[in-house]
Amino acid sequence: MNKHIGSDFDDLLDEDGLREEAMAAAVKRVIAWQIAQSMKAQKVTKTEMAARMHTSRMVVNRLLDEKDTSVTLATLARASAALGASLRFELGTAVTA
Repeated sequence: MNKHIGSDFDDLLDEDGLREEAMAAAVKRVIAWQIAQSMKAQKVTKTEMAARMHTSRMVVNRLLDEKDTSVTLATLARASAALGASLRFELGTAVTA
């Protein structure tokens, strides 16, 4: 009998110990996309964004890199302030099967 029949992707991530890593990657992808969209709408270049954040362009590149999950809350706060946006985080109840 195949132990994976009837299981779902979340179960597989749990078994492999990868759920938190996958969640961090998904959240970062959304954050990077939202920042990039806001920059595009406001016609803000990476160089201008770095100046507004009082940081280097390399930091902005990491911020926009959807695979880099090591961005700090301070960097996110500076980015949102630079774009005139609010920064909100929310914890929700985990959904279990």
